[in-house]
Amino acid sequence: MEFLRSVVPFQPAPMIATERVILRAPGMADYQAWSDLRGRSRSFLAQWEPTWPIDDLTRPAFRRRLRRYQREINEATGYPFLVFRTEDLALVGGLTLSHIVRGVTQSCSLGYWMGEPYASRGLMTAAVKAVIPFVFDTLRLHRLEAACLPHNAASIRLLEKAGFTREGYARRYLCIDGKWQDHLLFAIVSDDPRP
Repeated sequence: MEFLRSVVPFQPAPMIATERVILRAPGMADYQAWSDLRGRSRSFLAQWEPTWPIDDLTRPAFRRRLRRYQREINEATGYPFLVFRTEDLALVGGLTLSHIVRGVTQSCSLGYWMGEPYASRGLMTAAVKAVIPFVFDTLRLHRLEAACLPHNAASIRLLEKAGFTREGYARRYLCIDGKWQDHLLFAIVSDDPRP
């Protein structure tokens, strides 16, 4: 039974291009733009993310991040993407597919962040919509999951626009901004209609 396979062929992180955004794996050449955008957006992002390590924006920390990403790609357990605006190739955010599980589950988790200067412009919605075919058609997964804080109205709208269905509520699900916080749980499955 094909869907029960535990081992899949290696899939390198692709470049995904649309009219609005380009998604591709990060490299060392992206460090400065990534560090600048994350640094400028720190107070905006802190409320939605785990507490940053003290050295998070340093070049050595970025290099460690890239090594972890490469290991995940090689093991087919995760795929990182930076998100660029197509019109000028400005780095606007990032998106990750993580916790890829094969066997009877065939699922993964979606995470994303948007730099403050680019928030509320529909760019991350475009990026999430662009990565869905990679998840279902290339990786051949069955389910893509996402979670967001109940008061994150922008993220809720994004997931709903991208075709996700709200499925549940997880108490004290993730440690965000230094405290365990409840999350809304969303998913889209391979045979759901795609917007």
